[in-house]
Amino acid sequence: MQRKLCPVETIYVAQRSRAVLSCTVRGDIDEKLLAAAFAAKVAEHPSLRCRIAVEDGAAVLEPLAEAEVPALLVRDGGPDAFIEEFSIPLPVGGPLVRAVLLRGESEHTVMLSVDHTVTDGHSGIALQNALWETYTALAEGTSVEAAAEWPSPVSELLPPASEQETEDYLARRIERARQHPVTCLPYDAAGTEPESPELAVQRVLLGPGETNRLLRSAKAEGVSVHGFVGAAMLKAVRHRLDGDPGPRSLGCMSPVDLRSRLTPPLAREVMVPAVTSCLDVLEVSHDTDPLALARQITDNLHTALDRGEYLHEMRLLPRVPEHPALLATSVIVTNMGRVAGPVTPPGLEVVDVRLVPARENYFPQAGRGPLMSCVTTFDGRIAIELPYSTACFTHRQMSEIRDSLHATLLGFSAHRGDAEGAVAVPA
Repeated sequence: MQRKLCPVETIYVAQRSRAVLSCTVRGDIDEKLLAAAFAAKVAEHPSLRCRIAVEDGAAVLEPLAEAEVPALLVRDGGPDAFIEEFSIPLPVGGPLVRAVLLRGESEHTVMLSVDHTVTDGHSGIALQNALWETYTALAEGTSVEAAAEWPSPVSELLPPASEQETEDYLARRIERARQHPVTCLPYDAAGTEPESPELAVQRVLLGPGETNRLLRSAKAEGVSVHGFVGAAMLKAVRHRLDGDPGPRSLGCMSPVDLRSRLTPPLAREVMVPAVTSCLDVLEVSHDTDPLALARQITDNLHTALDRGEYLHEMRLLPRVPEHPALLATSVIVTNMGRVAGPVTPPGLEVVDVRLVPARENYFPQAGRGPLMSCVTTFDGRIAIELPYSTACFTHRQMSEIRDSLHATLLGFSAHRGDAEGAVAVPA
């Protein structure tokens, strides 16, 4: 059985983007139980037993042969092998998921790489949690049953929208892109040989105390954490642009979770990319107040959601190739909010949980492009992941951006007390 990909799924095919989830645990992992748990999850979700193929000119999900169905891989390296595994792409025309146990001495990391064609951040996190729930059930001797239903394409679950309203929205978007072309950050690595591995991640990890202060500050100021991170990212970009210190048009793209906005609503466990985006274009100068910028991002996003602009963005996806300027942005800021991490059985202690977007197809020849950040809050700690290609950004360039982001976030919460427990680290 095949299933045709809908527009929101198809857009990820050319990007070859994926969600990479990891869970580092301390204790002794039973490889056979983990392999059985992963096999149960693969059996439960038809899309995890598929490849992307082309049928009559259209992209489809096509079942794999039995011998090709993914199974757990095991290798040495532990948490230190994160970047090496993060950099390994999913094979073209092969499985859309990979699970790897990276065995260490006292700590081990389990990583899931899932093609964004069949997942988003929420369903990826749900899959990781379900993997550990199944592992625990098997360890306790409980049998596990698997479901086998194809999820409906997101495009079929959208609420109705006026075709004329969508056309009018497209015209406004095209005009805005013409009048306010978005400026992107130049690639310091452009024209050089990329380092190996080509993919890398910088990370800002906030301790519980600092996370609480940032959340209190956001509540007191009426600004979302998303607005704080977006403003800090835009300021980091603006300070690194040459020329006049005056205003430059910068774009902040905010992915929007559609699950609660569909009919019927989708549970987080459903393996589809139920996400679209809103693009905000703001004028940012060297002396723009970060708090005012954060408030502007927060208010503009709320207004866009109230207007239902994300639905128009979804319906315009098939026409985006005709107007590539519509996707131009300076930063992309995803935010999963506060999410539950994996629950492990006695004897295994969760040390760290991560969600990092990855993609294979960058375009360093453009000479400039957007910064990507992924914000998650596991166990009361905000983590901001900054993935990049060394064919585009250098490690030094990204380290400086990481430090700038960290410092700006400290500034937002400084009036809540002295900073404590914050760590800015490379991956």
